[in-house]
Formats: sequence, structure tokens, C-alpha cells
Amino acid sequence: MTIVIKSLGRNDADILQNVDPDVFDDPIDLSRADEFLADPRHHLVVALATDRVIGFVSAVHYVHPDKPHPELWINEVGVAETYRRQGLGKRLLQSMFDVARELGCAEAWVLTDRENTAAMNLYSAVANAEAPSDHVMFTFNLGVSQ
Repeated sequence: MTIVIKSLGRNDADILQNVDPDVFDDPIDLSRADEFLADPRHHLVVALATDRVIGFVSAVHYVHPDKPHPELWINEVGVAETYRRQGLGKRLLQSMFDVARELGCAEAWVLTDRENTAAMNLYSAVANAEAPSDHVMFTFNLGVSQ
């Protein structure tokens, strides 16, 4: 089976109507998908087996007042369980990096938990390096009900 990697654009939310159930954390809300894809700083690259989404990378590019180039923050990577450990995560990330390069991004970055073995293996393999052990992430609850 051929797997196609596609960067989704403003009018591609309909592609997200057929998603393997273990790709995203929650079911797709098409109004949120439309909103996400309409924002030019939001990026979504998907892997398609026929017309079914079996993997994705979401990211945001941003500028900073003291940096000469935009940067890309990798928000999330997901691959359907039956397609894991076949290099699909790497292909998705590389495709997202291509998007970032076209935008002039000089760097891309991601955070994960050390206990997330799959993510650690993927990111270490793509970066060809082990993550430094001194990074810390805090999450702030802003009081909005989820």
C-alpha cells in the first residue's frame, strides 16, 4: 500500500473526516480543524493510506523580537498503531521541516517527556543526538474548562 504525505492547506479540512481512531488524542472537531487550517501560522502534515489519515505532525511557526529567523514548534506527532516503527514518523517530521524551510525557519523544536519512549526514540533518531537532560517544562492551568 502506498502512503502519501500531504501538507494540508486552508481548504483541506475534509481530509480529516476519515482518521484512524488512534492517530489523534481526541476525535476531530471539523470547526476547529477549519480554524486551525485557516491560520497561516498553523501547519498540519498528514500521512494518508488511500483516503484515511494514519499519521500527522502539527506545528506552529512564530517570530520572536530578538531572533533573525522564524522558528517552528512541533506540537504533536501521531501515528496509527499498525503503522508505527516503519519510519512514518520520520517521514512526517521531514515533510514538516520542508514546510518550515520554505517559511524561512532556521530551527524547529519539540518537547516531550523522557518517559515517552516512542517520542524519545523518534526525536533522537531524527536529530541524530540524545536530548539534553536539563530541560524542564511547566504546564499552567488557565482555568478554561476542557
